[in-house]
Amino acid sequence: MSGDARSGAGPSTLPVPTTGVPRLGRGVKFRYDRARDRHVLLLPETVVELNGSGAAILELCDGVRTVAEIEAALRERYTDVPEGQVVAYLTKLAERRHVEIHD
Repeated sequence: MSGDARSGAGPSTLPVPTTGVPRLGRGVKFRYDRARDRHVLLLPETVVELNGSGAAILELCDGVRTVAEIEAALRERYTDVPEGQVVAYLTKLAERRHVEIHD
């Protein structure tokens, strides 16, 4: 069937490059929320609750480290970081404009 939703219709973003430098998007803040007992992203008019791996990735997004350096830091800290997890997560956040990727 030629009208398949998987054929590329709709918004699509290429994966973030491992040489890119991620930082939080404009108006986005990364905080620990005591009431929720977890890290969150604060955006205008919304709060995004983060799981442990998401928080670990975002705390390393300092506007200095590359995606590859973030992956390396996570591999030093944790024994199992699935291949492509950091790129996939940051790509998803970039699509939503929660993070920006710079060269």
